[in-house]
Amino acid sequence: MKIQAAVAPETGKPFQIEELELEDPRSDEILVRIVGTGLCHTDMLFKDHMPIPLPAVYGHEGAGVVEQVGENVSSLKPGDHVVLSYNSCGKCNTCLKGMPFYCQNFIGLNYGGARGDGSMPITRDGVPLYGCFFGQSSFATHSLANERNAVKVPEDIPLELLGPLGCGFLTGAGTVMNALKVRAGSSIAVYGTGAVGLSAVMGAKAAGCTVIIGVDIKENRLELARELGATHTINSAEKDPVGQIQAITGIGVDYSLETTAVPSVYRQAFESLEPTGECVLLGAPPIGTEVTFDMQSFLTGKKTRGVIEGDSIPQEFIPKMIELYRQGLFPFDKLVKSYPLEDINKAVEDSEKGVTIKPVIRFDS
Repeated sequence: MKIQAAVAPETGKPFQIEELELEDPRSDEILVRIVGTGLCHTDMLFKDHMPIPLPAVYGHEGAGVVEQVGENVSSLKPGDHVVLSYNSCGKCNTCLKGMPFYCQNFIGLNYGGARGDGSMPITRDGVPLYGCFFGQSSFATHSLANERNAVKVPEDIPLELLGPLGCGFLTGAGTVMNALKVRAGSSIAVYGTGAVGLSAVMGAKAAGCTVIIGVDIKENRLELARELGATHTINSAEKDPVGQIQAITGIGVDYSLETTAVPSVYRQAFESLEPTGECVLLGAPPIGTEVTFDMQSFLTGKKTRGVIEGDSIPQEFIPKMIELYRQGLFPFDKLVKSYPLEDINKAVEDSEKGVTIKPVIRFDS
C-alpha cells in the first residue's frame, strides 16, 4: 500500500515527506493506521549519529488504529486502539525471565532498521528503505508492528496523546516505579527535565517521594517541573547542583536519574547521592562516550547502573500510566504539543531549543 512518511535522507539533513510503499502484514504482524507519533531524542540520535544506513524511516512512539492483522495474531483485531512500544523476541533468556527490555536481540530488533530476518517492509521505487525502527517506523501514515510491541488501550482517551507512553514516558516513570521501586517518603533528584525527566518527576510524586528535585538549565522546564510535582528546582547553569542538593537534604538524595547523557552531568547525579543511594543513567549517549568516577565513592555503598525502557513491560505499565492519568496523578498531556506531518522539522527545531517538551507528529486523515 502507498503511505506518506518522513524520510531521513542523509546524516544531518532535514526530514523529507515522501510517498513510499508498505508491504502487507505477515502472519505475526499488524497494520496500524498511525494517528500520532511522539518525537524522541533517540530518533534524532540515530538520524544524525548512529550507523543505520540512510535513507530511513524513524519514529518509535506511535499510536493508532489496527486496520489488519496477520493470521497468527490472536490478541488484537481491526478497530483496536493501540500504542506501539519497543520490540523484543520473546524467546531469549532475558525475555523468558520476564525482562523483555533487556532482550538479547534488542539491538537488532529495535535499532537494526529491518525485521529480525533482515527483510525491510518499506520500499521507494522498488528499493528497500531501512524501516522497522523499534519494530514500527511510525513517522508514517501506516506502520507494521506485532503483538509483542503493540498494546491495546481504551478508546475514550485521545490517541494523539498516547504515543509517548510507548517509550519516553514509559522510560521516565517506569524507572522510578519499576526499576528503582522508590519508597514512599524518599528523596530523588532528576537531572534533565525534558520529557523523560518530567515523566520521572510525575512518577516520583505518584509513588510518594517527599523530596523531588529537578535540575536543568532551562527555566521554563524547571517551572513546569514545579507544576508537575518537584518540591525543589536547581538551575545548574547558575548553581552547583551537588552542593545545592546536599544543602536541601542534609546529606544527599536516596535516588538520582540522569537523562541528558552528558558525562559531567552523570557524575554530578552520582555525587548527589547519600551513602547507599542509587543513580540511574537513562540518557542515550553516542557510542564510545566515556565517564569517570572517583572510585572511593563506591566504598560508601553508592551504586549506579543503566536502565532501558524503565524496566517496563509495555502491556503491564502503559495501562497503569493511563489509569494514573485518569486519576489526575500523571498529567502527561501538559508536556505534549502536536505538529502536522509537514511540520516535523519545526517540531525537531522546537524540541532541540527546549520550546516544546514532547512534540507529537499528527497524521490526520
